[in-house]
Amino acid sequence: MGELKNLERGFTIWLTGPSGAGKTTLAVKLAKKLREMGYRVEILDGDVIRKTLYPELGFSKEAREMHNRIVIHMAKLLSRNGVIAIVSLISPYKTVREYARKEIGNFIEVYVYAPLEVRIQRDPKGLYAKALSGEIKGLTGYDGVYEEPENPEVRVDSSKMTPEEEVEAIIEKARELGYLP
Repeated sequence: MGELKNLERGFTIWLTGPSGAGKTTLAVKLAKKLREMGYRVEILDGDVIRKTLYPELGFSKEAREMHNRIVIHMAKLLSRNGVIAIVSLISPYKTVREYARKEIGNFIEVYVYAPLEVRIQRDPKGLYAKALSGEIKGLTGYDGVYEEPENPEVRVDSSKMTPEEEVEAIIEKARELGYLP
């Protein structure tokens, strides 16, 4: 792959959106592309971190906020050490995303959007099927709270764009903001 390019300061690409919107798929494709360009990249996937560090943590507002704050801290550490942190996290609350932006500094918020019917069709974790049958209540973006970003740096619609088009839009924004040469 060649020598890694050193960024003076890394940055965080924060992928937010409801379950099934396409965050994980985008994170993997984006990381691959940035690594091919020679950058150090780490994916902070909310589901993986939750399962690994504290599988017993629930999904109350307080539990979600604590989980998000831990991920924010991890992204901040990576970014300040020249790594591009790609966060793939529902992060349903605007206040938490605003806190992330303030804490981390070099920050690109990406709203990964897909219409509800597309998310129900994809249903990668079977959560929408459980919500539709009444087995679970309060599914984020279905019958639970998801506060859409008002001014994300990038908005992608995974029902209309290819993952490659989404990746290009994010890289273009990173260059525009001066995070990438």
